[in-house]
Amino acid sequence: MTALTLSTAAAPGLRADAIVIGVAKGSNGPSVAPGAEAVDKAYDGRLAGVLETLGASGAEGEVTKLPAPSGFKAPVVVAVGLGAEPDKDAGFDGEALRRAAGAAARALAGAKKAAFALPLAEAADAGAVAEGVLLGAYAFDAYKESAKETKGAKGAKGNGKAPLAEAALLGGKPRDKAYKAAIERAAAVSEELNRARDLVNTPPNDLDPEAFAAVAQTAAKEHGIKVQVLDEKALTKGGYGGILGVGAGSASGPRLVKLSYTSPKAKKSLAFVGKGITYDSGGISLKPAGHNETMKCDMAGAAAVFAAVVAAARLGLEVNVTGWLALAENMPSGSATRPGDVLRMYSGKTVEVLNTDAEGRLVLADALWAASQEKPDAIIDVATLTGAMMLALGSRTYGVMANDDAFRSAVYEAAEEVGEPAWPMPMPEHLRKGLDSATADMANMGERMGGGLVAGLFLREFVGEGIAWAHLDIAGPAFNESAAFGYTPKGGTGTAVRTLVRVAELAAAGELG
Repeated sequence: MTALTLSTAAAPGLRADAIVIGVAKGSNGPSVAPGAEAVDKAYDGRLAGVLETLGASGAEGEVTKLPAPSGFKAPVVVAVGLGAEPDKDAGFDGEALRRAAGAAARALAGAKKAAFALPLAEAADAGAVAEGVLLGAYAFDAYKESAKETKGAKGAKGNGKAPLAEAALLGGKPRDKAYKAAIERAAAVSEELNRARDLVNTPPNDLDPEAFAAVAQTAAKEHGIKVQVLDEKALTKGGYGGILGVGAGSASGPRLVKLSYTSPKAKKSLAFVGKGITYDSGGISLKPAGHNETMKCDMAGAAAVFAAVVAAARLGLEVNVTGWLALAENMPSGSATRPGDVLRMYSGKTVEVLNTDAEGRLVLADALWAASQEKPDAIIDVATLTGAMMLALGSRTYGVMANDDAFRSAVYEAAEEVGEPAWPMPMPEHLRKGLDSATADMANMGERMGGGLVAGLFLREFVGEGIAWAHLDIAGPAFNESAAFGYTPKGGTGTAVRTLVRVAELAAAGELG
């Protein structure tokens, strides 16, 4: 991962491959953002005009490169758009800084060192820029021979370029405890989020439930987290009918992984539950052609939960956090669950399976009930659950449902605070009737319209009484099939990791609604 440093050095004398500055979109053209005063001065105060001549406007994510002024030790200035110029006396918000830093870091792939002269009015700004750099520099090239040939060397054989090796944040305060803490937090959260991205991007032939469980065990040992893995035998003995039913058609057996981080100073406990379908063919209700190619991402919820628990441990948060990874591969075969089959869930309820492609709610149901038995203060599940949520909110926003309005608002506000687009969604009671079954206690499918909300209503049935619960349907933003933007790469995004970590921080501080 890119190395980070806080630096008090002046931009002209710093040895680096590039100096990154911010440019805002003003009413009269681009304007140079705070932090770049020394660079602007070297252009005789005409840097904004030069950038405008080159076509720059200051629009979000826009990257413009130009030769550095005479006397600078760095050869290039990289101007990155921050978006609209803030009101007078107001600074740029953290997300604007995060996205700008991410766009610049991605544009500097192959460089050894870059100096970021972006606005750093306070420690939180330094943390946002650091996150943007670390997330924007991400690359997944484990399966590319060209990356092995280049070894990250710019201009070497092959087309691969290593991520930016080092970033110095100019204007930072290396001896200030708040600045140092912000950088350390950014590093821990970003490293774990990038680990989640790696998992989502790993091909399903190399990441079945057993392999995922092994990754979790290794990380747990490294960070002092207790881990328990239930295999097929243990799941059968325990009566986890949902997880077993989904995994029945695969040669790779299902797993339920429990990760437990505890703090001796904790006053609150949280449970995070993640859908971990390592590949989703749809089962007997096979997905149509064109819908299978990205289904390695159907374990993004479990990856987010795993990363968030490890991040909480690394940050030493004063809250107990348990992560439940419900892992299975959904495949069609002679042993696969059929439409019309009835499964007895871990809770004891029976579910008629009307569609085997509505499998995520089945594995989550067992894990939610298992989490509920420990009576945490709150439960949050994360899942790439429904195409209906993508139709409702698009590809960059996830839905938030809950059994408690105040808790839903708290989770939504945490998501907004860390820069993860989310939207509160209702749980209309009239849709619950559609889940009734003539054969079993309930069915795994209900009305087609409002399918994302129906899925939330199904999950609610498996949450213990009196426990605040929220459901994050990340089907849209979990996997980016379009071009990279800001600090978001193509492929796995790590969506929801930062929200979960922020919720844990709020709980530790006694501020979670």
